[in-house]
Amino acid sequence: MKIIKTKILRKKPAAVSALVFIMTVWLLAGCKPKEQGPERGPAQTVFAVSAVTLAWGDIADYLTLSGDMVAGSSVDVYSDTAGTITERRVSIGSRVEKDRSIIAMVDPSQPGMQYMANIVRAPISGVISALPGQVGMKISQSSPIAVISGGGGLEIQLYVAERFIYRIKMGLPCEITLDAYPGDNFRGRISEISPVVDTSSRTMMIKVNVDNPGDKLKAGMFAKVKIITEEKKNVITVPENAVLQRGGQNFVYTVQDDDPDPDSKTKTVKRTLVSLGLNVDNMFEITDGLKAGDEIIVRGQTTLTDGSRVNIIQ
Repeated sequence: MKIIKTKILRKKPAAVSALVFIMTVWLLAGCKPKEQGPERGPAQTVFAVSAVTLAWGDIADYLTLSGDMVAGSSVDVYSDTAGTITERRVSIGSRVEKDRSIIAMVDPSQPGMQYMANIVRAPISGVISALPGQVGMKISQSSPIAVISGGGGLEIQLYVAERFIYRIKMGLPCEITLDAYPGDNFRGRISEISPVVDTSSRTMMIKVNVDNPGDKLKAGMFAKVKIITEEKKNVITVPENAVLQRGGQNFVYTVQDDDPDPDSKTKTVKRTLVSLGLNVDNMFEITDGLKAGDEIIVRGQTTLTDGSRVNIIQ
C-alpha cells in the first residue's frame, strides 16, 4: 500500500489577525444604519455675484454738440454817408430805441468841402453788442459802426455731421450747459434747420432757441448742447455689461427664487433671452424678456451657466 503524505499549511498568527480585522470593519460598515433624509450628491460650486432688481424708468437718446451763443436777432448799423466818425454816443451794453437813440456822428467833409455831420440812429430797439467803429476812424457806407442785438432772445448755432442729419427735427428739446455756470442746466429747442449741407465740411447748420431765466446767458458764451433725439418712458433698462451674447443671442442671468429653504443664502440662476432697444450711456433698453421686479446678475455672470448656484454679495 502506498502512503500519500499531505502537507498542512498553517497561517501565521499576524496574517490571521489582519484578516479578522478587515472582515470586522466590512461587516460593521454593512450593518451601519442609513442616514435619514434625502441623499446628497456631489458638492456644487457656488459663485459670488452682484445683482440688481429692475424697475420701470425712462431712457433718452441724444446727440452732443457745442457752439457759440448769439443774439436771436442782430443788426449791423451803417452810416448813410462815408466819412470820419467824430463822436460815439453809446457803449457796449447800452440799450437803444429804434429811430430815437443816436449811435454816432459821421463827418462826410473832404478837403475844401465842409458838410454837416451825419447822425446815425438805431435801426431797431435792443442792446449794443459790438462797436467795430471807433472815433477818428474813416468808414465807408459798407462799414458797420455798431451791432445791435434785438429782443429775439438768444440762439446757439450748431453744425450737425451729415451722418446724423436723419435724427434732427424741428422742435426737438435740448439741454444746455455752460462752463460759466457749472451745475446749472438750461433748456432750448431746435428753431431753425438749414435746407442745405455744406459741401466742404459735410455738416448742416441748425439753430437752438435758448431759455434765459434771470438773463444769466450772454451772447458770445460757449455752450454744450445735448439734443434729445428720442425719448421713451416706462421702459426696462439694464447695465450694458449685464447682457451677454452667445450664438447670436442676447441674454442675461435672472435670479430664481426656487430654494425650498427660505434661510438659504444661495440661489439658482436662469439664462433668460432678451431683446434690445436703445443703448444710451452704457444702459440697454430691454424691449422683451424682462419685467419690473426681476433680479438680474450684473457682476460675475461671465462664468455662470444655466442653473448655476450663486451667493449674492451685493
